[in-house]
Amino acid sequence: MTATTLDAVPAASARTRPTPAPIPFRRVLEVELRKMFDTRSGFWLMASIVIASAIATVVTVTLGDRGSLTFDSFAASVGSPMSIVLPIIGVLAVTSEWSQRTALTTFTLVPGRGRVILAKLVNVLMVGVVSMLIALGVGALGNLVNAAITGDDPVWDIAASTFAQIVLANELGMLLGFALGLLMRSSPAAIVGYFVVNLVLPGLSGALAASQEWWADNAGWFDINQTRFLLFDSTLTGQEWTQLAVTSLIWIGLPFAIGLRLVMRSEVK
Repeated sequence: MTATTLDAVPAASARTRPTPAPIPFRRVLEVELRKMFDTRSGFWLMASIVIASAIATVVTVTLGDRGSLTFDSFAASVGSPMSIVLPIIGVLAVTSEWSQRTALTTFTLVPGRGRVILAKLVNVLMVGVVSMLIALGVGALGNLVNAAITGDDPVWDIAASTFAQIVLANELGMLLGFALGLLMRSSPAAIVGYFVVNLVLPGLSGALAASQEWWADNAGWFDINQTRFLLFDSTLTGQEWTQLAVTSLIWIGLPFAIGLRLVMRSEVK
C-alpha cells in the first residue's frame, strides 16, 4: 500500500479575495433618509408637517382677528404643531430599526454602527431645518392671504435672529427625542418619555418653585423647558444661554451618550 501526497499549492498562485471598498458616508446618508420616508407611517408623519401647517394657517385666518394678524401670529400658530411632530420624527428615526426589526440587517451591511447613527442624526437635523422653512413659507402665504382679505399691507415682524431661535428650539426638541430613542430603543417608551419631559416636567417644576424658593431661583439650571421655551418669543440673556447649554447637556447630552454606548455595545437580535 503506497501513500500519495498532494503538492502544496504555491502561495503565489492562491487567489486572494479583494477587500470591498467601504460604503461612502453619502450613500449611508441617502439610505437612512429614504428609510425615514419609505414606510406608510413615515410618509404620513412627514406629510403631517405640511398638513398641520396648512390647517393652522387656515384656522388662524378664519378665527383670528384679521385686523391684528401679523407674520408672527402665523409663525406662532404653525410652530405649535411643529413642536409636537418634529420630536416624534427624531424618536422614530432611531427606534424604527428595532420596531421594524431591521437593525440586524442595517448593522450587518454597515458594521460601523457609529456611521449609521451619525447619518440618522444628520438627517434628523436637516429634516428639522427644512420643515421649519416649509412652515415659514406656509405662514408667509397665510400672512399674504390675510392682507389681501383685509386690504392692509402685510406685517413682517419676525427678524432672522428670531427665526433662528425658533429653529434652534425645535432642533433641541428633535435632539431630545433622538437621544431618548437611542436610550430606550422603543418607540412608545421614547415618545412617552419625551412628553413626560416636555409636558409633565414644567408642571412639577412650577409646583416645586411655588414651595421652594431655592428651586424658583435655580430651576433654569435643571429644567430644560424653562430656557428652551424662551427661544420661541424672547431674546435670551447671557445667563439664560448658559442655562440652556447646561440643561441641554443634562437632558440631551447625557441620555445621548448612554444610549450611544448601549447601541454600540449591545447585541442586535
